[in-house]
Amino acid sequence: MRHLKEGPGWRLGYDPDADIFKGLVGGDRWAVEMTQPEFADFCRIALQLAETLQSMASELMAEERITCEQETAHIWVEVEGFPIQYSLRFILLQGRRTEGAWPATVTSALLQAIPALTLF
Repeated sequence: MRHLKEGPGWRLGYDPDADIFKGLVGGDRWAVEMTQPEFADFCRIALQLAETLQSMASELMAEERITCEQETAHIWVEVEGFPIQYSLRFILLQGRRTEGAWPATVTSALLQAIPALTLF
């Protein structure tokens, strides 16, 4: 991977020069490479869903959990939990049909790394 960010429980990488699989997402014991459209959709949707949770925080009671999801032709992404701490899960919808997830304890750090890759 040309650009790789990682922390406890997560990995995120991008190689614009790779032939097919330009993106990488992973956890402690797993990783999957993604095509440019899959990775672009994953990054965009994950950030949008996090923003949606933050915007809904004032509408929810402190103990109220919420689930938000969004999908494209390439990927389905879900956040679940509280506006300040939530898990993140995805399923690739074409080809490999891969699934991955991160617990609420690492999602914030993973999402903070997305803009640092300056992908798009």
